Amino acid sequence: MSGPSTYEPKSGLTRWLDKRLPILRLAHDSFVAYPTPRNLNYWWTFGAMLSLCLVVQIVTGIVLAMHYVPHINMAFASVQRLERDVPFGWLIQNIHAVGASMFFLAVYIHMFRGLYYGSYKAPRELLWILGCVIYVLMVATGFLGYTLPWGQMSFWGATVITNLLGALPVVGESIKNWLSGGFSIDQPTINRFFSLHYLLPFVIAGVVALHVWALHEAGQGNPTGVEPRKASEIPAGEKGDTVAFTPYATMKDLFAAVLFLILFATFVFFMPDALGHADNFIPANPLQTPPEIVPEWYLLPFYAILRAVDFNIGPIDSKLGGVLAMFAAIGVLFVLPWLDTSRVRSMRYRPIARQFFLIFVVVCVILGWCGGQNPGRILVPATFSATLEWVEGGAVTESAVRAESESQWAQAAADAQAAQTGAAMTAVSRTSETEGTLRAVSGGTPQTRTVTGNSVDALEAAITEVKTEIGQAAPFFNVERVTPFTFTVTRLSQIATFYYFFFFLVLLPVLGLRETPGRVPDTIAKPVTTQGAA
Repeated sequence: MSGPSTYEPKSGLTRWLDKRLPILRLAHDSFVAYPTPRNLNYWWTFGAMLSLCLVVQIVTGIVLAMHYVPHINMAFASVQRLERDVPFGWLIQNIHAVGASMFFLAVYIHMFRGLYYGSYKAPRELLWILGCVIYVLMVATGFLGYTLPWGQMSFWGATVITNLLGALPVVGESIKNWLSGGFSIDQPTINRFFSLHYLLPFVIAGVVALHVWALHEAGQGNPTGVEPRKASEIPAGEKGDTVAFTPYATMKDLFAAVLFLILFATFVFFMPDALGHADNFIPANPLQTPPEIVPEWYLLPFYAILRAVDFNIGPIDSKLGGVLAMFAAIGVLFVLPWLDTSRVRSMRYRPIARQFFLIFVVVCVILGWCGGQNPGRILVPATFSATLEWVEGGAVTESAVRAESESQWAQAAADAQAAQTGAAMTAVSRTSETEGTLRAVSGGTPQTRTVTGNSVDALEAAITEVKTEIGQAAPFFNVERVTPFTFTVTRLSQIATFYYFFFFLVLLPVLGLRETPGRVPDTIAKPVTTQGAA
């Protein structure tokens, strides 16, 4: 799309360099004269922000590595010393920690923009796939970096994730042991995580170079999804479909980057720990598990998908099913260019797909919220009830119950209770595999009482209160609990997870074949001159 080079060296030095290493020509053709669609909006500025974030993370990461000690007994203290004693160490550490969140915020917006405007469609399939590779590398780097402070959440997050990898068939246990350096999280683990965390950003930089290369080969997309006309196709006297990258796109990127840096600085200087977890300010303790183990906010949607599978699927148990669903949620992005069958790129001209896409965005936010909540939290109020039965007064008798084998225990207990004809209440307690005790109450007055609660804990507290109140008046109780259907965080996660995969695997393929799109303009210049750039 860029066409022949327009770079002309102006001095003897630049002419000498251009013949031997045309790096100035490459920079000029890539970032100065590169033809850019004239109708790009501000959603296209997040690529520049991501480049800025990558540079910031690499630079600050190198400085932090100079002071960090990758040792299980000194890692936490080295981070605290960095923040308290190293000149401006607090600033560098805050920039690096907040920068990770800003990096993911920008990449999520960048990906949603690509989904909405069809930036994954031909001829940009490889461009999209390289972007997905960058995202996977970012996830791995973010997770590894989260473990390095060696706080409570760092340690237990590493424990949970490595154990999950162990659930993979055939290779899972080998991968787990290789990452951990043994059979548990210990010194070899932090050595491996630190080494990989230092290496992966440079791998990301290399894939970013390929990503930009693929972008320049295929050309930038635009909000209409219409390819810009070549210079030979534009009538004389009419404006072209493209403008030079500098100064037009450059100034737009700079303005957006300034706004982005303001948000960045707000978190760095005023609330640097707002996006982290308080438990990570506690040194790692392998003997004390935190009440809730959660990853950083940018991984919460996939954590919610992982926890949504709380049931077995045939021969696949819930643990492996959750891991496969989590990996599939990312893997489906790689095949997206072939799932969407629509010939129209931009959802601006696909009204039905646009509505489902907006629901998809909301679903992703819901998954992120669910990932940070207790999976058993009840979202819709429900009433739990239990009926207690006991006998006031009467005589209590005890007799032994024996079975010939463990398999016959249930029948022996039932026969013993049936033999207590006329007893007001009976109960069997098991003392061994084949022996137990039958207690029966003869005479007395049967009593019942129903208690309720808005949660399981509240119900159990009410049952205990009744038992305490009755006290010695009843030798024993029968408690029949009634558990209503409860709409929990897990149920919401399951619904959201279903829609996530339904959107990619069903809606996009079907809508591409069945939806009637709106009229797409003939050129990208038309929306600019008549409708305005959106």
